[in-house]
Order: sequence, then structure tokens, then C-alpha cells
Amino acid sequence: MDESALRLIIFSSVLLLMALAEYLSPRRALNMGYQRWPGNLSLLVLDVFIVRIVLPTGAIGAAYWADEHAFGLFNILDWHHSMSIVITLILLDLAIYAQHILFHAVPILWRLHMVHHADRDFDVTTGLRFHPIEIILSMVIKMVVIVLLGAPVLAVMIFEVVLNSMAMFNHSNLRLALKFDAILRILIITPDVHRIHHSVIKFETNSNYGFNLSCWDRVFGTYRAQPQQGHNNMLIGLEHLQMVPTHRLDFMLRLPFKADVGQYPILKKRKGSNMSDDQVNRCECVHKTFEQLKVYGDFETAKAATGCGMECEGCAPYVKLMFASGETAFDLEDPRLVDYE
Repeated sequence: MDESALRLIIFSSVLLLMALAEYLSPRRALNMGYQRWPGNLSLLVLDVFIVRIVLPTGAIGAAYWADEHAFGLFNILDWHHSMSIVITLILLDLAIYAQHILFHAVPILWRLHMVHHADRDFDVTTGLRFHPIEIILSMVIKMVVIVLLGAPVLAVMIFEVVLNSMAMFNHSNLRLALKFDAILRILIITPDVHRIHHSVIKFETNSNYGFNLSCWDRVFGTYRAQPQQGHNNMLIGLEHLQMVPTHRLDFMLRLPFKADVGQYPILKKRKGSNMSDDQVNRCECVHKTFEQLKVYGDFETAKAATGCGMECEGCAPYVKLMFASGETAFDLEDPRLVDYE
């Protein structure tokens, strides 16, 4: 059977299986439901079409090229084939982890990745929702890594199938038994682990970057075990894009070129702010309290739920002012917060 046909069969089978599984055993209620599916799936079809035109050989073609030209690390070392395959799978997964952080760190790359995070629900189709330009850049990065490694063709084939399948699995709205989830997450990224990454809260969005192996988040300190507000109460998406039609295909395609990047990029400059990194870190308690305030509606209860003393002179008035004025997003650049100490 042709390699492309086999991959399509596996992809379609996993998609249908995950869709059925999350329908029969959902982890949480969806806010927008299936009205998101036409846009998400249409974006997938568009991505496949564009990649076929721009990079027709793809990752596997890069592996064939490296093999034919005896190029890359494993062709130089001439290790046992099975060892090269195992190490390739591990290193490619590390590369995907690093690339994921890069797209969260650099504002211009985050503009593209926002399309993925703007989905206000979290299910199997979220794992297929990426802007075409991000897909092309990701493929180019992957092809470069494959060539430099001299990755075996079989290893790349396996990795592509596993990566696509895991993206659908760990984005699914599937309820797993907590004990089973606890065992699985020792090795791989489960839906409960990755759902935290899709929280509107910045410090949760910037955690749990892994797609396949969970070890990278643990090793590099980006692992978060549970969402602050619990899986059933947490808000999915991006704070500044909660009231816009994020499910429409035309909106997704235009989003990187029109929308504000919000507070999320790791390397975003805070214009006009004299806050130090230490002040910003301590102000996470303000963010937490504000999120709890939206849940409880009472400042003292929210403060207690957060576990923050909120004793600094500026923070408490700022949070109260935001809530009283009906604001829905916490902004570290707000001049009202700059001189809080």
C-alpha cells in the first residue's frame, strides 16, 4: 500500500475513534459545541492542500534526501538502524517541544499560533486547527532537523503517524479515569495535561508544551499538573478573543494579521511599564485573584481562594477597579498597576 494512503487511513481512523470516544465519554461540556467543526476541519483541508503545493515531499522526502546523500548525524555515525530509529523519535519529539516554546515566545510567531489557541472549546478538532503559514514553518523546521540528524526514513514515517495521532488524542475531550490518567501522564501527554495549556490564564497557557512525551515539560520546568480553576470550570481560549467569532474560517485566516497578541507572548515587551520581572511574577497573584473574582463575585472570597495576601497598596485597588468597571482581561501593562508597591 502507498505510504500516503496508509497514513490517510490511520489519520482518519484515529480522528473518527477520538470523535466517537469523546462523544460517548466527554470530560467537560462544550461551550460552542459542534458549530466549530466546519471551520476547524476546513482549515485542516486547506492546510493539507497548501503543504502539498509548497512542500510536496514533506518530512519523509527530507529523510529520503538525507539517506540518498548520506547526509546527517546518523549517516556519519553509522549506528545500528534500530538504535537510530529510537533516538530519532526521541530527538524529533524534543525538537517539536522546543519549536512549540518558540512559537509562544516570539510575538510574530505567536500571532500565527494564536489561531490554534483561539478555539474557545477543546476537542479533537482543536488539534487540527493551525494557520497554514504556521504549518509551513513547522514543516520547514522539522525537515531541517530531519536532514541534520540524517533521520532514517522509517523513523520519520513512524513519527509523523504518532505525532498526528497524539495531537488528536491529547486535544480530545475524552474523560479518562483519574488513576489511568495518572499512570499515562508519567510517559505521555494526556488530554487533561494538555488542556491546561489551552487555559486563558497566561501562566497556564505557557506550560505543558509537550505533544508526545511528558518528560520534556518535567525536565525543563514547564509542567503543570492541574489547572487552577479545575477542568470543569477553567476557561478555554484567549482572554482577549472571547467575544469574537473564533470558529469561522475567514476569522482564523485573518487573525494573525489583525488581532492584538494579548498578554501571552513570553518575550513581549511591556511598553511604558517600569515593572521588573520580579514584580511581574508577583503580580501573577493579581491575575489569579481577578480570575477568582469573576467566579465568586466577592473580593475577600476571591482573595482567600487564591491564597494571596494582596497586601500591597496598588494591587487590591486595581483588581477592585477592574471588576467594578466590568473589565474582563488582566493587563500587566495597565499604568494603574505599575506603581503598586
